[in-house]
Amino acid sequence: MKFLITGGCGFLGSNLAAEVLRRGDELFVFDNLSREGAFYNLRWLQEQGTFRFYNSDIRSYNDVEKAVREVKPDVLFHLAGQVAMTTSLDDPRRDFEINVLGGHNVLEAVRKFSPETIITYSSSNKVYGDLEDFEYLETNTRFIAKGYENGFDENLRLNFQSPYGCSKGATDQYMLDYARMFGIRTIVFRHSSIFGGRQFSTIDQGWIGWFVKQAVDIKTGKLKNAFTISGTGKQVRDVLFASDLISCYFKAIDTIQRTAGQVYNIGGGETNSLSLLELFEMLENELDIKMKFNRLPVRQSDQKVFIASIEKAYNHFSWTPLVNKETGVRSMIQWMSQF
Repeated sequence: MKFLITGGCGFLGSNLAAEVLRRGDELFVFDNLSREGAFYNLRWLQEQGTFRFYNSDIRSYNDVEKAVREVKPDVLFHLAGQVAMTTSLDDPRRDFEINVLGGHNVLEAVRKFSPETIITYSSSNKVYGDLEDFEYLETNTRFIAKGYENGFDENLRLNFQSPYGCSKGATDQYMLDYARMFGIRTIVFRHSSIFGGRQFSTIDQGWIGWFVKQAVDIKTGKLKNAFTISGTGKQVRDVLFASDLISCYFKAIDTIQRTAGQVYNIGGGETNSLSLLELFEMLENELDIKMKFNRLPVRQSDQKVFIASIEKAYNHFSWTPLVNKETGVRSMIQWMSQF
């Protein structure tokens, strides 16, 4: 099979690309190398096997059309995107161009030149908005969404708040509509928090990796002052390790007769949920350190809780996470200790 991956040098893209190479399929990687760490991931992928690299921009329809016309992929993993809420607030126009225009470029190129291609889209839990109209309980370490202790399912009302929510949500809905109107075989994954190797986290995106890095730097003495967090630290997300994301994507495309035109909430589920404070306790125990931090005001549009109900994914294509949060965090410590 032929796989084209937009954003193939990013965190998710490089992990999926490595799996394509491991399986012995044909790989085509599309990336403009603008994200931190992308160049290093490209070099790493080139050590894993042979593939064609398109140094191209998702905002350019000509770039996207050229790749789709030449490759005519069996599967297109659309991962190229602007992925940080804070960045969307700083530059909403760029956020729109990458996420909305880029996503539409992919759909139109496939519709015109490769209509049999399966497209998976990496959407976000932010299509559901801030979730402020729910009742929350507060414990010593976390918030709990009353009545949704086992997670939110795909029937949750869409509520595009913030530029990032609007841009991810717009392409999310375009993907579903192109399945309805044009028969394009699209699958939408609304992700919670994904983490793992090849993730070059920043203060704006990739919170597990970012705080693991603070912990490793405390352990090695590189970080002597307190770091900062936004809000109380009781915000909760369910976390999913990269290898489980890979199995999700491949299981979904293997059952495309069932999954085409569908949307799935994808995360680690309730048993793999963590607040910042709970992560810090885990890191303190693992590394025998003390996580000293200062609090900043709550970030705009920061959900108190998002836990994905993953029942639909299990029912449709027998997917469930295998890596628990403790094992995943230990692996992340090993990854971050290299830098």
